[in-house]
Amino acid sequence: MGKRKAAADAQTPSKDKMEIDGEEDSSDEDIDLLNVDFEWFDPQPAVDFHGLKTLLRQLLDVDNQLFDLSELADMILAQPLLGSTVKCEGNESDPYAFLTVLNMHSHREKNVIKQLTNYILSRSKASNDDGNLHEQLQKLLSPDSDAQVGLILNERFINMPHQIVPPMYNMLLEEIQWALQDKEPYQFSHYLVISKTYTEVASKLDAEENPPSKKSKAGAKPEVFYFHPEDEVLRKHAVGVAEYDFETQTEDGASDAKRAFQELGVKSQGHLILMEGKKFEGAVKAVGEYLSGE
Repeated sequence: MGKRKAAADAQTPSKDKMEIDGEEDSSDEDIDLLNVDFEWFDPQPAVDFHGLKTLLRQLLDVDNQLFDLSELADMILAQPLLGSTVKCEGNESDPYAFLTVLNMHSHREKNVIKQLTNYILSRSKASNDDGNLHEQLQKLLSPDSDAQVGLILNERFINMPHQIVPPMYNMLLEEIQWALQDKEPYQFSHYLVISKTYTEVASKLDAEENPPSKKSKAGAKPEVFYFHPEDEVLRKHAVGVAEYDFETQTEDGASDAKRAFQELGVKSQGHLILMEGKKFEGAVKAVGEYLSGE
C-alpha cells in the first residue's frame, strides 16, 4: 500500500508530441506536456527484489559485480518501514527509484557490508579526496569503532524528474524518528552517501576521424557533473568528499558507448559524501530548497 506517501504529478515533455519547426524562433515551439502520476511505497519484499537489484547495478556501475547484490536487496527489503520506492503503475510494478539507509555498524558481519566497507576504504584511499575522507572512514568503519554510520543508497532511472527526490528524503527523516521512538538502531553519528559523478571526455571515434589540430592544456582538470543534482548540495554539508575511479577496468571506447546526442563521451566515477548525523536534517532541507528552486 502507498505509505503515508501521496501520489504526485510530474510533467515531462512527450517526445512524440514535440513540434519543432527549424524556420521559427524557439520561443514559438509548442511542447505538449505529459502528466505522469508517481506514487511512493514502502519497499515490498514480494515484488521489489528484482527491480532493486537493477537499480543497485546501475548505482554501482561497472563495479556492481564485486558485491552480493542479492543480499543487499534483501537487507533493504528487510526494513520495509524505512526508505521508499517510487512507481508509476501501482504497487505491483517495478520501482523506478528508491532511497534507503543501512546501519553499517549493526550489519557489519553481513558479507555484503564487509564487501562494501573494504571497497569504500580502498576507493577512498585511491581517490582525490577532500577533507581527509579516507582517514575519517578508517576510524569510523574500524571493527573496534562504535560509530553508527548510515549508508545511504539512492538511485533512479535517468529520465526520472528530480522533483521526486525531496519527498523521499523528507520521509526518510520522519521514518528514522519513528524508528528511534521504537528503540530501533537508527541513531546515526554519520551518514555516508555512495553515488556517481561523471566527466566529459573527448570521443575516440571523433579523434580517429578528425585528429585535433591543437593540444589541450596540460594538467587541466575536467569539470565534474552530477548524475544526482542533490549530491552537489549534500557535499556542501559534508566533512569529507571523494571522487574515485572504478576498480573494474573498462575497454577503450566505453565512454563513447555512453555518448548520446552530444559530441563528448561520458566517463563515470564513484562519489562518496560523508556527513555528520547532526547536519543531515539541514542538508535535507537544503536539497528540497535547491530542487524546488526556492
